Amino acid sequence: MVCGPWFLDSVAAQTVNDTISIADSVLIKKHNPRKATLYSALVPGLGQIYNRKYWKLPILYAGFGLMSYFIISNTGSYLEFKSAYIESVNGNTDGNYADLVKRYSQSELLSTSDYYRRNLEISILITALWYLLNILDATVDAHLYTYNINEDLSLHIAPDLLPPAQTFRVQPGIKLTFRF
Repeated sequence: MVCGPWFLDSVAAQTVNDTISIADSVLIKKHNPRKATLYSALVPGLGQIYNRKYWKLPILYAGFGLMSYFIISNTGSYLEFKSAYIESVNGNTDGNYADLVKRYSQSELLSTSDYYRRNLEISILITALWYLLNILDATVDAHLYTYNINEDLSLHIAPDLLPPAQTFRVQPGIKLTFRF
């Protein structure tokens, strides 16, 4: 084994060269709010996945599922009562919707058809708002993705003496110190 002074110098040189500053070489990937917006607009929930907010996906898809149920249900009822009204107006009591024609009057069939049409339109509007809320949520989360939330959020309340303003007396007060 050769252990001369030249060997120790080379080992010392290696240890100095091995301490490279890692902070300069670490690249922080910039989070792009435009990507999150585009992803969420193309496929609802994809923006939340891009933002790593996976817990929002069940809520998002439960809302879309619920609104899809209301749209399908109201569409079926609307078409059924509308067709029954048309049969009633035409005087057809033996058609596909004879049970509804015999059970309800023309005005009742018309008002029920209008009721389900209105509910269908409201369901579609709420679904569109839910879709826009999905996009807005992804955009806001992407903007706040690199926002530093410090664990040292505190509010300190302490008594204080206020300097004289208009009078020449010192006034008692409360000092609020908020650290973030």
